[in-house]
Amino acid sequence: MFIWIIIAVLLVYGVLIYNSLVSVLNHVEKSWANIDVLLKQRNDELPKLIDTCKAYMTHEAQTLERVTQARLGIDAARQTQDIAGLAVAEASLQSGLGSLFALAENYPDLKANQTFTTLQQRITALENQIADRREFYNESVNINNVRIAQFPDVIVAKLLNFERKNMLTFSPEALKDIDVSARFNRE
Repeated sequence: MFIWIIIAVLLVYGVLIYNSLVSVLNHVEKSWANIDVLLKQRNDELPKLIDTCKAYMTHEAQTLERVTQARLGIDAARQTQDIAGLAVAEASLQSGLGSLFALAENYPDLKANQTFTTLQQRITALENQIADRREFYNESVNINNVRIAQFPDVIVAKLLNFERKNMLTFSPEALKDIDVSARFNRE
């Protein structure tokens, strides 16, 4: 009889651990979904920004192309939930947008264009929201990774194939400040 009580307690405890791990995993998925929505919104805004800039920036095709390519990379990584690919594409986009906004300073008519100003503000706001959601995602991933490594959760996690998740991080190059003055002094 005593053995059955121990087995029942262990079984109930295992179910509680499982349910807790499922909850943590769902937080990771929810936080990714929040980022996904914002990435989609930003990707929808970028072609409008590029089209607006094309009318004014006749000599800046390389910068516009870099933003376009980064947008495509982000969309592909977003759809496949490729965290590493997203980090690379985000770094490229950040660099391209930084260049684009810096170059816009050389085009007074573009800076005065209401569509450009609105799109620039919208994209900047989305960038800030993505940064906030990335923090939430990384915290959810950290909780998941800690939980599936801690005893006794590790036993249930290994038995039921719970896996570590990758954090969304950016390369050191993506975090560097853009040298705006060098962009203004181009010949």
